[in-house]
Amino acid sequence: METSTKSKAINLGLILGAILASITLISYAVYLELLTKWWLGIFLFIVIICFGIISVSKAKKLNDGFIEFKEAFSSYFITIAIGIIISTATSILIFNVLDQEAAMQLKEMTIDATVKMMKGFNAPAESISQTVDAMEEQKNQYSIGPQLQSTAIFLVIQSIIGLIIALIMKKPKENQI
Repeated sequence: METSTKSKAINLGLILGAILASITLISYAVYLELLTKWWLGIFLFIVIICFGIISVSKAKKLNDGFIEFKEAFSSYFITIAIGIIISTATSILIFNVLDQEAAMQLKEMTIDATVKMMKGFNAPAESISQTVDAMEEQKNQYSIGPQLQSTAIFLVIQSIIGLIIALIMKKPKENQI
């Protein structure tokens, strides 16, 4: 993978990280409950994949429209990994250093949102009660350990998506087939 391709992927990763960190910071400062909304997670998931695709596309363009599978995947993964790591570092800083109480508030908001959703699906009261008990027993999802664990799992999921995107977008030079 050429240096310019790597630097382009790194730059896009930094931009992605800034966007994700900004959304976390703004949500924390303005409307903490936003971080419990399911649609925000889906939106961010799509944004992350779009940045990965843009990274592969730019790498392909830098190589005159050709890109090997390995280069495509590397470009995707570098961008995604940098963005996600910056976002995780921001969350760890906010919820473990600056304001640990906000993490507890988010846990309560998440429990309330889950109860509301389960009631909307006409779940039995016993099932709702068991779910709430299980959620209350869980340790803080915003502490460092669970955040690092969820980051690792998310990177694995994004790797699988990156492999598929690299397979779709690869275009080796004619004489290398």
